Amino acid sequence: MTQSVDLLEVTQDRPLQQCLAGWRHHLHRNPETGFEEVQTSDFVAKILSALGLDVHRNIGGTGLVANLKVGNGPGVVGLRADMDALAITENAPERAYASCTSGKMHACGHDGHMAMVLGAARLLAESRDFNGTVRFIFQPGEEHGRGAKAMMADGLFERFPVDAIFGAHNMPGMKAGTFATRPGGIMASEDNFVITIRGRGTHAARPHMGVDPIVIASQIVLGLQTVVSRNLDPSLSAVVSCTEFITDGLRNVIPSTVTIRGDTRSYLPEVQQLLETRMREISEGTCRLHGVECDFSYTYEFAPTVNSPEYVATAVAAATKVAGEANVDANVQPMMISEDFGAFLQAVPGNFIFIGNGESNDRGGVPLHNASYDFNDDILETGARYFAEVVRTVLASSR
Repeated sequence: MTQSVDLLEVTQDRPLQQCLAGWRHHLHRNPETGFEEVQTSDFVAKILSALGLDVHRNIGGTGLVANLKVGNGPGVVGLRADMDALAITENAPERAYASCTSGKMHACGHDGHMAMVLGAARLLAESRDFNGTVRFIFQPGEEHGRGAKAMMADGLFERFPVDAIFGAHNMPGMKAGTFATRPGGIMASEDNFVITIRGRGTHAARPHMGVDPIVIASQIVLGLQTVVSRNLDPSLSAVVSCTEFITDGLRNVIPSTVTIRGDTRSYLPEVQQLLETRMREISEGTCRLHGVECDFSYTYEFAPTVNSPEYVATAVAAATKVAGEANVDANVQPMMISEDFGAFLQAVPGNFIFIGNGESNDRGGVPLHNASYDFNDDILETGARYFAEVVRTVLASSR
């Protein structure tokens, strides 16, 4: 990874927006996937060190924490950015800063999230207009829901305790530079399932000689669609999605094995348990009916992201100061997407907020996880100033 940004300029007169865009473009060119963010972590650490922060490396793998203390206030605020990219080949031939790594790209905007939190570090290191400690937390492995747990297992909050933690995610489809959050659940849990049906393969012209797992698996897929509609209280939210249907058959071969993969989304532990129980019963019961074996696996991957009401007020106040009241939604509709930040919020209070990346036909409107997606540079400074304002709001200076 070449250093395309002069780190010596970070605390000088270089305009903030130019600085942020330079960092973001550099990170976009050099994506690294979960727990492989070695050069990304190096780059971030050099910027934070150049700003005069106290940097600690290799937390939960490639994660890092940088501390900035001003005054004698006892309060401690954590600001979190995710670092990992996705295993997607970028489709943006006209983009000057497109990924230089084949098969990997920042298709979710983590390059922008890092730049915004680095921008907040620069603003606060220069202004020093708060009283307390800020911890800038750069997390690996968000995309597969492993990084937050890895950092906490490595003693993140024991070594670097915080009173509250704040995070953000860009959101295509929302007007650029607007904010949205809510008290309570804002993003769902994600659980993964794998169902393997073991039938008996045969020639396609002689189906009576085998036991067709495709027919059995199809019945299971249809049966799973009744779990939410017929077993769950309609006032609660959940989604069951079968996303892969894999066989070992051929055009003229009825397969021996079918594997169904997918995920579920919900907000409450009791709903997660209901989904797992009913899905297992439907899968295993259908297979017993046809006299075949069934392997059922259900794993809990992402915790729901549940905001603390007191820190929702903090986030709303900070966002309002930066963007104006008309551009802040304090009670957005919950979404069924998932975020690894939820694991942090199970350990400490805090808030997660969405920042509009651009509406559908505007810059920044390409969906997340799309090969043509790009973080909107126009919101970098807005995000940086929001994070800095959160710190000032929580750690009000006594001067």
